[in-house]
Amino acid sequence: MFEGFTARDIEVSETTIHLVTGGSGPPLLLLHGYPQTHVLWRKVGPALADAFTVVAPDLRGYGASGKPLADPARRAYSKRVMAEDMVEVMASLGFDSFCVAGHDRGARVAYRMAFDHPARVERLATLDIMPTYATWQGMRGTGGLGAYHWYFLAQPHDLPERLIGNDPAFFLRWTIESWLWRKDAIEPEALAAYESAFRDPETIRATCDDYRAGATVDVEIDREDHDEARKIRCPALVLWGDRDGALADDRYLQTWQEWAADVRGGAIPGGHFLPEEAPEETVRALREFFAES
Repeated sequence: MFEGFTARDIEVSETTIHLVTGGSGPPLLLLHGYPQTHVLWRKVGPALADAFTVVAPDLRGYGASGKPLADPARRAYSKRVMAEDMVEVMASLGFDSFCVAGHDRGARVAYRMAFDHPARVERLATLDIMPTYATWQGMRGTGGLGAYHWYFLAQPHDLPERLIGNDPAFFLRWTIESWLWRKDAIEPEALAAYESAFRDPETIRATCDDYRAGATVDVEIDREDHDEARKIRCPALVLWGDRDGALADDRYLQTWQEWAADVRGGAIPGGHFLPEEAPEETVRALREFFAES
């Protein structure tokens, strides 16, 4: 699915990160989300490889990357530590600074990296997320029904692991299909790759640990930045899926303007999985934004 790309494993301080690289030009890091792998970028990465050196890893806990055990403080799967993985990966590849685009959980890693390592991140793009602290603040009343997985996956070990592990393929397919707008956007080969990775009980455990961190340490780190009025300083592109024709819905931009100093962006027709549902529009938006650096 990544013709012309090279797969490799890179040892970082606490684990091993699996990734694919391809193309030439300025470095561009692409980070996937839950419950997927770097395969999310199969339609986008190769299309950008004519202008950028594309790096598409599996986050720790996902795909073929390492899956460290969680610690009581939830640090191991905090977005701060996951961001440090990626800074080390890029340094190992010879890139002291780079652009980054993240989708879903990968976008949370990406914006934490922009906060914690401002000299490293030249430009930031987030796809279909709000900041973690803002997301929790907004899930009130019945509004949480659509984001039930935030509560479910964050339950103590090993309740969600046992329930998901009873039929991992069903849970993965149901989750992906419920977030898709274009139901034919993920071809059988890609879905099979996601299923293969998700069958590993350690993947289920580690990805739940990701959400446990998202309900604890990640919220506290975000809260500190929010309360201190800290802002991401690099240019930020915010993209979201236009699920219901509300192209003028500016809630994403308004929220992100509280977290970043230079924000632009807009809606793309599609659901949650923009790199798969609207690859041409996503490529166009990312290419224009990152070409400015």
